[in-house]
Amino acid sequence: MEGKMQHLRLAGGFITACTIAVTPAAASSHGWSTASNIGRDALVVAALGVPAVQGDWTGDLQAGGSILLAGGGAYGLKHIFPEERPDQSDRRSFPSGHAAVSFAAAATLENRYGWRAGVPAFIVASFVGISRVEARKHHWYDAVAGAAIGTGSGFLLTAKRTADVSLVPFADSQGAGISLATRF
Repeated sequence: MEGKMQHLRLAGGFITACTIAVTPAAASSHGWSTASNIGRDALVVAALGVPAVQGDWTGDLQAGGSILLAGGGAYGLKHIFPEERPDQSDRRSFPSGHAAVSFAAAATLENRYGWRAGVPAFIVASFVGISRVEARKHHWYDAVAGAAIGTGSGFLLTAKRTADVSLVPFADSQGAGISLATRF
């Protein structure tokens, strides 16, 4: 148990250090964009790294699935709802992919390992969403939509490590749904 706590403290410290390190660089829109890239990447590394270090391969698969679902969902919605970015660079503003991926990683850490891993991760994910708005890459509602997509995928696809009850999504050619599984 103590080894697990050390890994969680290490992940929290890593995420906090990354946030502190990128904050001064965020003075210009380019700085904000760079800071959001670093924050997103740090969260992905933490969401995949914490389970890997613990040998929790199920957690790694769930984190990877959550991140891919959020990123893919955001990418698909960008093409369905073309919204011009505030900097007018293109029409792929809605929703924020950075926020979706960051919040998926944060929700995975929260749901799998508890609040000690989740709170710092959600702080960094929030920083990423704010950074995307400050970089003029997204409107505030793009970041909020990305956060909702990411949080939803993180909580949907990730189970608590010691859960006795879990929700399992399923899909086939006839439809999709969620199955409830419990252990007695």
